Amino acid sequence: MKQVPTKRALPMMYSVALDLRIFANNADQQLSKKGKGKVGDMLEKAAEQLMSCFRICGSDKALPMMYSVALDLRIFANNADQQLSKKGKGKVGDMLEKAAEQLMSCFRICGSDKSSQKNKRMILIYLLPVKMLLGHMPTNQLLRKYDLLQFADVTKAVSEGNLMLLNDALAKHEAFFIRCGIFLILEKLKIITYRNFFKKVYQLLKTHQLPLDAFLVALKFMQVDDVDTDEVQCILANLIYMGHIKGYISHQHQKLVVSKQNPFPPLSTVS
Repeated sequence: MKQVPTKRALPMMYSVALDLRIFANNADQQLSKKGKGKVGDMLEKAAEQLMSCFRICGSDKALPMMYSVALDLRIFANNADQQLSKKGKGKVGDMLEKAAEQLMSCFRICGSDKSSQKNKRMILIYLLPVKMLLGHMPTNQLLRKYDLLQFADVTKAVSEGNLMLLNDALAKHEAFFIRCGIFLILEKLKIITYRNFFKKVYQLLKTHQLPLDAFLVALKFMQVDDVDTDEVQCILANLIYMGHIKGYISHQHQKLVVSKQNPFPPLSTVS
C-alpha cells in the first residue's frame, strides 16, 4: 500500500488496524501459554506495523495519523510493564518520546478553523498524558482553550504530589478517560506523583538520610492507608531504578540515602 489512503479507504484501515491489535494480543496469550514466546512480543510487532500506517498517511492526513498513534498508545498502556522488564526503562522512554513526536506532528498540521480545533482537541486527549509522563504539565489556559478541564485536577495532583487528589480526579472523570482509552496511561502518573510527594518530604526534613518511616507517616497523613514499610521500599526502589531519585536504600539502617547534588532530577531529563 504505497499511496496515501483516501477518505473512502480510511474506515477499512481503521478496522484492519484495530483487528491487528486484537489479534496480536490474542497471539501473545496463546504463545505464552505454549511457552513459545513472551507476552508483548506480538504487540510490539503490531506497533511496528501501525507505525507503517502512520507513515503512509502522510503529513496532510491528521485524523488517520492520530488514529494510528492512538492505537500505538493503547499498545503501550497494555505492554509497558513487559517492555520495562524485558528491555529496560529506556525502551518505554523511547516509546513515549516517539508517541509525543508523532502526536505533535499531527497537532502542528491542523489549521485554525473550527473543524481543525476539534481535531486538535482529539489529538491533545492523547498527547497530554504522554507529555505528562515525560514531565511536561499542561497549563490551565491550554486546558480551557480546548475544553479539556478533565485534566486540570490530574495535572494539579501530579505537580503537587497529592495522591489523594489524583485518585479523586481519576475517579471523577473515569468514564471520560476510559471512553478515550487513556485511563491506564493516566494511572501510570501515580509513580511520578509519588516522586513529587517524596521530594516534599526530603525538602521538609532537609537531610540526605531519610528514615523510611518518615515516608510512611507522610503517606498516612495524606490518607494513603493501604501501604506498609515494605511497599514504601518497593516504590522507592522503582523510583531509583527509573532515575527519578538519585540514591539508594540502606536496609540495615532503614533509610533512603539520596545524593547531596540534585537528588530529584527534573522529570524532563529522565529517560
